[in-house]
Amino acid sequence: MSTTPTPPPHEPDAPRDLVGIGIGPFNLSLAALAHPLAELDTVFYEQRPGFDWHPGLLIEGARIQVPFLADLVTLADPASPWTFLNYLKARDRLFPFYFAERFHIQRAEYDAYCRWVTDHLPGLHFGHQVDAVRWNPERDVFEVDFTQLDADGEAEALGRTYTGNIVLGVGTEPYVPEPLKPLVEAPGVPVVHATDYLAHRDTLLAAEHVTVVGSGQSGAEIFLDLLRARPAGREGLHWIGRTQAFAPMEYSKLGLEHFTPDYTRYFHALPEGERDRLVTTQWQLHKGIDADTIAAIHDELYRRTLHGGWPDAVLTPGVRVRTAGRIATTKIELHLEHVQQNTRSRLTTDAVVLATGHRERPLDRILAGLDPYLRRDSRERPRVDERFRLVCDPSVTGSVYVQNAQLHTHGVGTPDLGLAAWRSATILNSLTGKETYPLPTRTAFTTFGLDEQPRIPQARQAQVLTPLVDGR
Repeated sequence: MSTTPTPPPHEPDAPRDLVGIGIGPFNLSLAALAHPLAELDTVFYEQRPGFDWHPGLLIEGARIQVPFLADLVTLADPASPWTFLNYLKARDRLFPFYFAERFHIQRAEYDAYCRWVTDHLPGLHFGHQVDAVRWNPERDVFEVDFTQLDADGEAEALGRTYTGNIVLGVGTEPYVPEPLKPLVEAPGVPVVHATDYLAHRDTLLAAEHVTVVGSGQSGAEIFLDLLRARPAGREGLHWIGRTQAFAPMEYSKLGLEHFTPDYTRYFHALPEGERDRLVTTQWQLHKGIDADTIAAIHDELYRRTLHGGWPDAVLTPGVRVRTAGRIATTKIELHLEHVQQNTRSRLTTDAVVLATGHRERPLDRILAGLDPYLRRDSRERPRVDERFRLVCDPSVTGSVYVQNAQLHTHGVGTPDLGLAAWRSATILNSLTGKETYPLPTRTAFTTFGLDEQPRIPQARQAQVLTPLVDGR
């Protein structure tokens, strides 16, 4: 599979060019695009034993919300050996995929594709937990301390590596609202986050009544999966969310241009306060529900009315959970408030699924050793420049890049898979100091601001082919 020579053994004390912390889709994208660059010495660490992309949400039939072209590398290097299409070719599945005519692939297939990449891509070290990062001013390098874990996740050995640059791709973590944290932490109470849904699916199906909290894509997919699996007339389901409606995701062609490099650059140049305001208003760009999923839910509910009666399923938007508690040991009571009516009520249920999303994983623990060097904004968040580097004191000559940790500086495209390859290529261009991966100068028809005229790039010249001469 490899198209580049095997690099020579690495000297333990020699600084690497780049150390990646975390191996999710974004750092895997970076590792794949860095692979053919022989001038870069890179290594990536991940504390989990293997690649694991939201396993609890790989619900049968659930699809990712971006086209398959938003794989790890295609939008920066379609000729890369790590494209999704090359994965299909390696698995002898190109023709079935061609006839399937699927622009949006299943989540499980995207996960399998990423696993295929990790199985063949060198320089990925799973079972390695990064404990600390420090800047060594005497050597002008970062020191990265890690713990090598055994198969049970126990400490096996300690290690240290040196590097000129770091990229953080530690991902997000499940978000649990404060009123529900005591329920999640209490043993034996069937309150699970959506991330762990499949692991608890049988328990949830056995419950007499289940409440799904959260009106985004995950909540919709879980509600639909539970609905399909429960008997007609005895569904026992309640779906609530804080948004004013179970709203579709913005998926118009021009609306999607918010997920382009052009919009990312525009957003980054806005004042901090305006960026913060925009993030709170743009939820429907990335937290709405896929229109096909909404249609499937309505179809399933409608199907259950064909013989008269209505399904035992309640869907209520505009509701927040104020507090929650247990009734004895078998039931849960949610205290609800309707935002528009300003009314309150109680809901008794046997199980709760929290489809309440994810939040950026705090970087404070890993970056504690760099804290004196970091520059922060008015809300004490790390400042991130246009090339995805943490803004540090000038005495730090190396760079710390971040992936999916800059929503406050780069906008709604931050967690979007469609910008993964472009961001990785931008980081590698910055790292190498040249246009290693040529990137487009314009990516959207929309011009988002008045401060500059829209760029009209010159058309690329077609390659001139040398005509064949008869007889040669």
